[in-house]
Amino acid sequence: MLNLTINTTLLLMFFVSFMTCPHVSFAVFSMKNNVNVDQQDRVSLLLFKESLKDDKAWSLSNWVAENLSNWTGVTFSDNNGRVTQLNLTGLSLSGQIHNSLCNLTFLETLILSHNNFSGGVPICFGELRSLKFIDLSYNMFDGVFPSSMMELGGLIELDLSHNELSGKLPLWIGNYSKLEKIDLGFNSFHGEIPRSLMYLVSLKYLDLSHNYLMGSLGHYHQALVYLNLESNRLSSTLPCFSTAVDSLVVLNLANNSIVGGVPSCLSDLKGLTQLNLSFNALRYGISPRLVFSENLVALDLSFNELSGTLPSQIVEPSEKSGLLLLDMSHNQFSGEIPEAITDMKFLQALLLSHNRLTGEIPERIGNLTYLQVIDLSHNLLSGVIPLNIVGCFQLLALLLNNNNLSGEIQPELDALDSLKILDISDNQISGEIPLTLAGCKSLEVVKLSSNNLSGSLNDAITKWPNLRFLSLARNKFTGSLPNWIFMFGAVRTIDLSGNKLSGDISDCNFNFSLVFNSRNVSRRSPREQLIASQQMEVKLLVVTMDKTELNFNYNLITGVGIDLSDNVLHGRIPEGLFGLQGLEYLNLSCNFLQGQIPGNLDRMRNLQSLDLSYNLLSGPIPENISSLGNLTLLNLSHNFLSGIVPRKQAYWRFPGAFAGNPDLCVEFTGDGCKSRTLPAMPGKSFSEGNDKGPISVWVFCTSAFVSFYSSVIALFCTSRTRNYILQSKL
Repeated sequence: MLNLTINTTLLLMFFVSFMTCPHVSFAVFSMKNNVNVDQQDRVSLLLFKESLKDDKAWSLSNWVAENLSNWTGVTFSDNNGRVTQLNLTGLSLSGQIHNSLCNLTFLETLILSHNNFSGGVPICFGELRSLKFIDLSYNMFDGVFPSSMMELGGLIELDLSHNELSGKLPLWIGNYSKLEKIDLGFNSFHGEIPRSLMYLVSLKYLDLSHNYLMGSLGHYHQALVYLNLESNRLSSTLPCFSTAVDSLVVLNLANNSIVGGVPSCLSDLKGLTQLNLSFNALRYGISPRLVFSENLVALDLSFNELSGTLPSQIVEPSEKSGLLLLDMSHNQFSGEIPEAITDMKFLQALLLSHNRLTGEIPERIGNLTYLQVIDLSHNLLSGVIPLNIVGCFQLLALLLNNNNLSGEIQPELDALDSLKILDISDNQISGEIPLTLAGCKSLEVVKLSSNNLSGSLNDAITKWPNLRFLSLARNKFTGSLPNWIFMFGAVRTIDLSGNKLSGDISDCNFNFSLVFNSRNVSRRSPREQLIASQQMEVKLLVVTMDKTELNFNYNLITGVGIDLSDNVLHGRIPEGLFGLQGLEYLNLSCNFLQGQIPGNLDRMRNLQSLDLSYNLLSGPIPENISSLGNLTLLNLSHNFLSGIVPRKQAYWRFPGAFAGNPDLCVEFTGDGCKSRTLPAMPGKSFSEGNDKGPISVWVFCTSAFVSFYSSVIALFCTSRTRNYILQSKL
């Protein structure tokens, strides 16, 4: 502590001496090449270091009085010993910028990116008249754009992206005569884009993405190379960018409010490699004259209102096309998939989902040997899955769900041994799961639900060690429930509902799944928890890396749960199943399960939804159910449960949860247990009258009285509208 005080005092003495006698030379430290290091700059740097709030990595520990030429991130001039470059990127530094940095008047490059600096951008930066390159990106700077920076006439690159800056962009920002790059993305700037920027002749790179800018796109009058205005509130129609015909390489206008059509003049941009117009309000058909050059690598027109047929030619010539990504999903395109798409031999991602496409999947699709992602889901495609698709041997995701496909799953699909996601749900596919699919050892997400598949659950599934999501719901599978179904280490969701599986739920080892046994309590709101427990969503992330490669990844959004409802299961509920601490939902309804509800429910701290309705369960309701604080939906109706349910256990949160249990008495008031008619719609209070969204879980049909209880179960579970299922958003 004493040494720190002495050092600080000496620094202050040096600094005061310099401020009072700025004409005095303090160049007294010599570098190896006999060039003196300026004492003024040394003192300024040490004052900056002393002001830092945190230097976690001790990254500036070599900033001492000796060896100035070896200081981290500092470059001195060979001519006069003054600091010309300061590069402290990614050193975990934090705090506010000390004004002493503004004394480095010969500084040409200032890079403080990827740290935790906060506060406003120092006003005195305008005094650094020698600055050519300034990069303060990836910090926590706030406040407005300092007007003093208009004095930096020699600036070539300005990067203030990924901060918390706000206010309007200053009108004078286009007055720099040498500025080539401006990156102000990922801030909170609002207002309109200054017109002066559109006339800044030297400007080549402009990124204003992820702000709150509004108004017209405008017309740019310089030879831009890179323009990114993604995620703002810009409107108007698309310009032609005629002054950048030979220069523009990247054009990203995604997630705005751009209207009108896609002008054919955009194909005049011969150097264009990436065009992203997704998430706008573009309409009409695609002109046949919109044919891009072979330089185009990524084309994204998704999430618009484009209609008509898909263009038969996108790039000319098709056989020389370097196109890697074609995304026209979430539009209103109709007609068949053009055969010409299969000529783009370097294509790695073909995304045409959520349109109105008809006809069959092109037989020649297997010619696209570089394909990693095929998403043709949510269309009106018919026919069979072409066998030639195995030619796409690098395929990672095959999404054909929600179409009218028929036929069987071909055994030859085992050639797709890199496949991670297979979704052919909501079609008319029949037959059994081929044993050869055991060869697809990379599978992580498998969704075959809502088809006409039959047979037993064979051992091919056990060969998928990385399985995270499995849904075979609403098919015609028969046979006993296999023990291995719970033995996947990474699995989050198992949905076998709506089949004809029989036998007992074996009291096997339930400790395999790390997710099922997790103790981490979900922090989502009750509504978010409820929605997550009933749907599965896969978000594909496809990013263009360079001219030859895409990066593919995905996020799996689903609840952690098990759904064995609407089968023919018998026997008792195993206690091990009720000991899974990570489960968020459990549905065993519409079976023939007997015995008492296991008493170890209190271990299921993450449980949000429990449905044991329409079984043959008996005995009392365990008191510890009321201790499950995350429980949002409970349905124990239509069993043979008995005893008294005291009001103090707060079961009134679940109206109708106990209906159809004649020997069960629910205490509604403090006057004791009195007989009264129980509500017939469990969970209604959580639907809030909305029977169209994912919250409307419990929808029942009325059936006539049937004397045998098992007949009631069978009748009820085949006639009710089943909304408590995993709904895919693929």
